[in-house]
Amino acid sequence: MQINLTGHHVEVTPALRDYVNRKVGRVVRHFDQVTSARVILTVEKQSRKAEVTLHVSGADLVANASHHDMYAAIDILADRIDGQVRRHKEKLTDHHRAEGGLKTQFG
Repeated sequence: MQINLTGHHVEVTPALRDYVNRKVGRVVRHFDQVTSARVILTVEKQSRKAEVTLHVSGADLVANASHHDMYAAIDILADRIDGQVRRHKEKLTDHHRAEGGLKTQFG
């Protein structure tokens, strides 16, 4: 998975880059069909914002988070996108029984 990280009004340090790669990279544990991710980190007055767009097979998933600490915003963001990926994976799996399963007839 390729992660594109940009910063608006914030310098992206190697420590911050490693933290984002580790947190967003854990999404691959649940769903290996993630092709790329775009992460934008922004500083506005008193808040730090993080936004991610994941390109997966069949959809683009978007999540954002805001907090007064950048690392906390990244943590919240990772949890949100992780939940979206799990829900997307559940949509793709077929939960119906195969044809010819147990059929009951009433009446």
